[in-house]
Amino acid sequence: MKVLLKLLVLSLVALSFATGCNDKGKQKPEANRPSPAKAPSVVVVPDQVKGKWKAVQIRVADKNAHLKKVYTLNIGSDFKLPGSDLTLKVETFLPHFVMEGTTLTSQSNDLVNPAAQLVIRENGKEIYKGWLFSLYPTAHAYQHPQYGFTLVDYMPAS
Repeated sequence: MKVLLKLLVLSLVALSFATGCNDKGKQKPEANRPSPAKAPSVVVVPDQVKGKWKAVQIRVADKNAHLKKVYTLNIGSDFKLPGSDLTLKVETFLPHFVMEGTTLTSQSNDLVNPAAQLVIRENGKEIYKGWLFSLYPTAHAYQHPQYGFTLVDYMPAS
């Protein structure tokens, strides 16, 4: 009787072990599972802000040369970063940046939370599209191997 009971327990252990191993092989690792789709953000520039700003100033830090230089970038225009293969473009400037659900907009034309939407291309290929915040320079900061970018000033339209 004891031998039969031991044999039954060993059989169950072996069976559960074999079943567990097979199930593990069928499971997908977390990294391969698709993440839920995020709703795309929409940028809305209110009428009170449209046309009121002509340029922003961005400080570019060259990490290799240990140099920092401020460049003026006209909103909507491409700017070739001297001595590099990078082109910068400020697509949007929002003086009072807020996020309302999936909408990115400005609550007013006052400089409460200035933000610039920056596109960086390297050899014509887009490598970054995101926001620079003057009050929070490290928030969502783009990590380029050689350059750092900071929003430092803004120029109203005449």
